[in-house]
Amino acid sequence: MKSWARAAMFAAVTSCAGISVCVSTPGLATGVAGQVMNAPYPSQVPTPPSPIVPAEWTREEPADAETPVQTADFDTLRDAVAAQSVPGDMDRQLRCLATGIYYEAQGEPLHGQLAVAEVILNRTRSGRFPTDVCKVLTQPGQFSFVRGGRLPAVQSTKRAWHTAVAIAKVAKNDLWESKAGKALFFHARHVSPSWNRAKVAMLGNHIFYR
Repeated sequence: MKSWARAAMFAAVTSCAGISVCVSTPGLATGVAGQVMNAPYPSQVPTPPSPIVPAEWTREEPADAETPVQTADFDTLRDAVAAQSVPGDMDRQLRCLATGIYYEAQGEPLHGQLAVAEVILNRTRSGRFPTDVCKVLTQPGQFSFVRGGRLPAVQSTKRAWHTAVAIAKVAKNDLWESKAGKALFFHARHVSPSWNRAKVAMLGNHIFYR
């Protein structure tokens, strides 16, 4: 064989070997890379949230909450009445009590208005009348200003209403001792009922009885 032919054959064999290596090498790299990519990620344990510490609970007073007033702070009933505010949204019992004072004792001296309030409250405690102020007033045949078992509306802008509310608060909170503290009944002076009851006091235009 001629020398040029042997050289050509050697070159062809060398070339094929190179091609084999070139073809096989990427396959090896791909396999390795595949093993790296498919390796499992380390498991992660979720961190528990920090415990919630409740804030210290504090009692919130209503916006219109009033500071309790002590009886000893007042020299006169007038002072006790003047110290009372008129709440915008008063409870049902207070409103009924003030309504009774407003219609039964409007224009009377403060002691007379307080005595009317005491009669209404005394009835709720007596066991002989309803325990609810509103029901005491609407009980049939007891108070002449009540019609059809309903309390009439009041003119809330009138000074007399503000006074009635103040008297009701004084009586309800026991801020002043009434001169008719144990009375359960009363009538106007110009009326002469045939009652056989113990007289307690005469205040303004009313006479009070037990």
